Amino acid sequence: MNKFFVSVGLIAAGTAGLQAAYAPDLGPMAASKVWNVSGTLRGFYDNNYTTAPQSKGSFGFEVTPQLDLNVALQQTELGIRYTYGLYYYQERQDLGQDPIDQSHQLDLWVDHAFTERWRARAQDSFVIGQEPELIDPNTSVPTRTEGNNIRNTGTLTLNTIWTRLFSTQLSYGNTFYDYQNANGTFSNPSLAGLLNRMDQDVSLDFQWSVSPSTMAYVGGAFSFSDYTGDEPIAQNPTTLAIYNSDTRNSRSYYAYVGAQHSFLANLSFNGKAGIQYTDNYNDPSGSTSLNPYADLSLIYTYLPGSYLQAGFTQTENATDQVNINSKGQMAMFTESSTVYASINQKLTPKLMGSAIGRWQHSVYNGGAFNNQADDYYSLGLNLSYAFNPHFSAEAGYNLDYLQSDIPGNDYTRSRVYLGVSAAY
Repeated sequence: MNKFFVSVGLIAAGTAGLQAAYAPDLGPMAASKVWNVSGTLRGFYDNNYTTAPQSKGSFGFEVTPQLDLNVALQQTELGIRYTYGLYYYQERQDLGQDPIDQSHQLDLWVDHAFTERWRARAQDSFVIGQEPELIDPNTSVPTRTEGNNIRNTGTLTLNTIWTRLFSTQLSYGNTFYDYQNANGTFSNPSLAGLLNRMDQDVSLDFQWSVSPSTMAYVGGAFSFSDYTGDEPIAQNPTTLAIYNSDTRNSRSYYAYVGAQHSFLANLSFNGKAGIQYTDNYNDPSGSTSLNPYADLSLIYTYLPGSYLQAGFTQTENATDQVNINSKGQMAMFTESSTVYASINQKLTPKLMGSAIGRWQHSVYNGGAFNNQADDYYSLGLNLSYAFNPHFSAEAGYNLDYLQSDIPGNDYTRSRVYLGVSAAY
């Protein structure tokens, strides 16, 4: 083990979502260049890398290079970002298992102004990974998932200014999930059978400029979830009927009101709230639901290089649990309330401190654990010291905690890391 510490030098990991929040500020150099190359080397200790009730700990190291390309033309901006992650776990090596995990994230975007009144944006994010918040930011699976699991999210947005006071925003979104864990049975369903799906949504907002600092809007959306696993996921204990993946197919209709408001030049709010009606049309019990819907965020830049962001969301999410009851009813989704906050504080001209926290309260809809809940907490702390615009060092701590009303689902995971980053 001493050789391991000498060769690695204690360098580390955390969840992919938290890592993104702790990327070092590269300053004007990055903003002025068409392309940027950066990389991070970390050594870590993860006390529960399997995210299981009975934890297994491991030392390890992480290597994450990243390439950015951003081109700004007269009416068009386009960009690409690719991040590769390699994660080595010493404990898995000692147990004769494959010690290496890999992740890939590719982001593409194009922003084009046809005229002063018509503007469109297309973007896509393709991910292969294992960490729950990387595969699905809504953590429909709150545990780490082995394999090359895929998520692809694409969006198209068209903004149109019709008059000085009235505008519209038309959007289309498509998200595809593909979990490698497949070939399940009704008594032991796989993640592919439970969660492989394509989510599509269309929304239209009607916007009014109430004042130079305030825009109000009213809108609606339609979403469709098509579960594509084509596997058995449950059996009715009374009729012995087999339920397949597409039993969870659903249509949802949204209606909401919202506002964007700048309280100050450095303090802004964006939020919408309304209702969501969902029809699980393939469910033999004919279940429908009407729930609140909300998406609120606040950003405050209180000092140059220092800012606070906080928000709240309320929506329905997919779940990896079935929990079929004696009447043949199973969990169709969870109703999730999420509170999050992050702060970046410039402690000195070279030292940056960051903290990010998130709490998600998910209540099961249907099944043996109907109205029971999972509470998922995550916390990340990071310190980054920039020696110069090209090199920095960092240290941090991440905590994940799942408290579940379903017996045997709880876990706690802590990670500490030290690392160095380089950018050009």
